Amino acid sequence: MIEVTDLTKRYGNHVAVDHLSFRVEKGQIYGFLGPNGAGKSTTMNIITGYLAASGGTVTIDGHDVLQEPEEAKRRIGYLPELPPLYMDMTVEEYLRFAAELKKVSRAERREQVEQVMDMTQITDMKGRLIRNLSKGYRQRVGLAQALLGSPEVLILDEPSVGLDPKQIIEIRDLIRELGKNHTIILSSHILSEVSAVCDHIMIISHGKLVASDSPEGLQKLMSGEQELKLTVKGSYEALQEAVSGMAGIQRVEQQDGAPEGCCCVLIKTDREQDIREELFYLLAEKRLPILSMVLSERTLEDIFLELTGDTAVSEEPQAEQDKNDSQEEM
Repeated sequence: MIEVTDLTKRYGNHVAVDHLSFRVEKGQIYGFLGPNGAGKSTTMNIITGYLAASGGTVTIDGHDVLQEPEEAKRRIGYLPELPPLYMDMTVEEYLRFAAELKKVSRAERREQVEQVMDMTQITDMKGRLIRNLSKGYRQRVGLAQALLGSPEVLILDEPSVGLDPKQIIEIRDLIRELGKNHTIILSSHILSEVSAVCDHIMIISHGKLVASDSPEGLQKLMSGEQELKLTVKGSYEALQEAVSGMAGIQRVEQQDGAPEGCCCVLIKTDREQDIREELFYLLAEKRLPILSMVLSERTLEDIFLELTGDTAVSEEPQAEQDKNDSQEEM
């Protein structure tokens, strides 16, 4: 559906997107992750035709964004981080205006506007001025705008930024519902949101793609060693002796906070080595009752930090000027 090949974007001497290549398959929800300054928004702006690339190609359903901009853009609905709303218009006026800009035929305009308002659950707000809407409803209006023209692809840049927890859940449910009929690329800093909604995750760092897989696949890929946290009735020395001959154990570390007469330990095991059942029977035989056992698994946050590090560069030192220049070129 979308093919990005060797994409590059430079701002002077700074490379925001560095020979980036990936493919987006039809009918999937893709999460696009990266720290601030990684190149996410720049990449999305290039895919939508808002920015010109310094090099490389982007094709949407076989149409090159640079060579066939109208055909490519017709297949995309875009919700930028700050929705392009006109505050003095009512919701319905704005959506009719957006439909006209998208060249929706006059005969279909009313029906499409009503349809997208229903899909985003803003029909009751159609007569209200956009300036009087909450942040959550403004996001919904922006999403309704992106849906006009029946695009096959939706590109959503931080759709839940600035929303409260209830609004985040509502937007998340809405995106999941839209994913049944659209291919979606979702950029977000809320990793739990990406993990809950997306079928596939791409992680970008310093303009390069560093990982691309399903959430489960990423966890398996980066699982490394596993950790078991145990509280056992008995001494640490007795526990150490009991497990000393078990296969798969890398090391045993004593932890603080054990109740009287007990010990708390962290057992690190080989990758994909599940010793819980064997450990249970062994310690029962040694009369070292297990009071608690918790398997600690790596989260998407752990994977994200490991792949991207904790440093971020400035993504767009000349972004505003470059956007203006790209608009003049187009």
